[in-house]
Amino acid sequence: MTEDSKHLEVTLETQVESVNLAEEMCLRVAEAAGFGEDDCYRIGMSVREGVINAFHYGNEERPEKKIHLALDLTPEKMVIHVLDEGRGFDLSRVPDPLAEENLLSTSGRGIFLMRAFMDEFEVIPGRTGGAEIVMSKKLPSPGSTGMNGTSQGAAPKKES
Repeated sequence: MTEDSKHLEVTLETQVESVNLAEEMCLRVAEAAGFGEDDCYRIGMSVREGVINAFHYGNEERPEKKIHLALDLTPEKMVIHVLDEGRGFDLSRVPDPLAEENLLSTSGRGIFLMRAFMDEFEVIPGRTGGAEIVMSKKLPSPGSTGMNGTSQGAAPKKES
């Protein structure tokens, strides 16, 4: 990491409340980094899905296990790590939610959303033995306009 990079790390309990806490934390960092409303939604949804997967599939809702969330903000992108303490999994074995036989199944939808909403997405073996989701979103260029018409990266106007 460079001098311009920032790192934030938190250990979450394996409980439903951790999903909202992780999402809120990442949204605040994304907003401060200059992401517009649409990208913040995508980042928040991706974090939500990642932490839900860690809670439900990775840690199997076992309270003695932890969920590790880390954020790296570099000059180019926001990188999010979600690590569980489960057995890990093979990404290639996750069913495609768009395949006809899986349309009514919920399995694989979180992975599908994270891949669709983020610029980079991978799953690697975690240092705790579980799975580590690593996903990133490129920072908006200063002065660019988001899909909702708001300026991204511009400082808010102060009223006199």
